[in-house]
Amino acid sequence: MIGRLPLDEQLDALRAVLSRNDVLTEVLARTATLGLPGWYLTAGCLFQTVWNVVTDRPPAHGIKDYDVFYFDDRDLSWEAEDAVIKAGREVFAGLPAEVEIRNEARVHLWYEEKFGVPCPPHESSEAAIDCFAATTCCLGVRLEGDGRWRVYAPHGLSDVFHLVVRPNPVLAPRAVYEAKAARWRTQWPELTVLDWP
Repeated sequence: MIGRLPLDEQLDALRAVLSRNDVLTEVLARTATLGLPGWYLTAGCLFQTVWNVVTDRPPAHGIKDYDVFYFDDRDLSWEAEDAVIKAGREVFAGLPAEVEIRNEARVHLWYEEKFGVPCPPHESSEAAIDCFAATTCCLGVRLEGDGRWRVYAPHGLSDVFHLVVRPNPVLAPRAVYEAKAARWRTQWPELTVLDWP
């Protein structure tokens, strides 16, 4: 089982598995051209690709969108973020998937209105990834200038490869975790969903 391999072999396995999703690798390559500070491709498109490969589904099965985080606290205006989103639309044109770009330096400005709890300002894209509702989601990948993959996985990769959904009660409310877990379980019934503490 991949989750029991040494960490360097888990990273190799992650790259091999994610590389089977052609849309994902194209999003990585195109995002790298945007020059976004502290960017990562993150969340569902990553762990769901792993779930698909582990359960013998097509690599892109059930993936709703591809989330790109970046961190730029020099200008917190919506206009600055919207300019990046519009540039992204051009870069991702023709892809058979929706790509959502968000400046994680701005999340605290809208999070409470959307989710009902306040969000302290993030200090980096990594800090934002740390706050996903499930630890399984806390995963980010980006292409460095030399073609190397940078992987951020603060909770490791074992749960991802073992199809375990574990709550991460640091920010998102219980209802968000349970709604996401229920939705995922309809598409990947093999998941083990752990209860909110």
